[in-house]
Amino acid sequence: MAIITISREMGTGAYAIAKELAKKLKYTLVDRVKIEELAPAYGLTPEILERVDEKPPSYRTAEDRLQAAHLATMELILLDCAKKGNVILYGRGAQDLIKVLTNVLRVRFIAPFEDRVEKFAEREWIDPDLARELIRRSDHQLGGFIHFYFNRDWNDPLAYDLIFNTEVSSSHAMIEAIIAASKDPRLKEGEEESMALLEDLIVAKRVEAELLKSSLARALKFCISCEDGVVTLAGHVQSEEEIEEAIELAKSVEGVTDVESELDVLSYKPVKD
Repeated sequence: MAIITISREMGTGAYAIAKELAKKLKYTLVDRVKIEELAPAYGLTPEILERVDEKPPSYRTAEDRLQAAHLATMELILLDCAKKGNVILYGRGAQDLIKVLTNVLRVRFIAPFEDRVEKFAEREWIDPDLARELIRRSDHQLGGFIHFYFNRDWNDPLAYDLIFNTEVSSSHAMIEAIIAASKDPRLKEGEEESMALLEDLIVAKRVEAELLKSSLARALKFCISCEDGVVTLAGHVQSEEEIEEAIELAKSVEGVTDVESELDVLSYKPVKD
């Protein structure tokens, strides 16, 4: 069956809908709780997840690059779960992470700001002014995460297949609509091709994580792709030796059958006054 991704604005009640949807479909809900459960096997601690989960990464310092490596590792958890099938990937840019797959149903939940404030304040038993501030921060953070990491406007409707306004639609109606859409024959037809593409995405993400953890991460951002196990590295490094180091590191990653380099050496010279 289709992989389902869920994007949501804070205060829409999307999480309760996702839990009920997973129950009805007998799907695994890959949310923060599930990620924390799986994280130790990937070398991630709760503290690391708190620093990187749905937060814009940066590449300025060694610590920033290490956090970007942790984020890539967390995305591996999402990809590995998607490979098992029958999953709902909740948040974390999943609709963009696996956008090349054709068996994915991308769902988004929205609602007017004040409606979200009212529902969130009631649910959490907090002052509405505090709810407004928390929702503003969440919108800014989540929108920034998608913009920074996937170079896309979080609110672009063309990135989603179904968009629900939770102010006007009942949970039952939304769930039934998603279930019906997930059974579309066109999504089923794309499963075989998508699984092959997903395997390549997983391999490329493994390579990305390893490169970001290495000293090579100080170079400009790499562009990594994979097709049938053959990884292509593009971008810039500072020496021919670093090209060889990147190739050897990529070759050591599980699932890589060969490595092709499109890396260029970019030397920096001091500017004279």
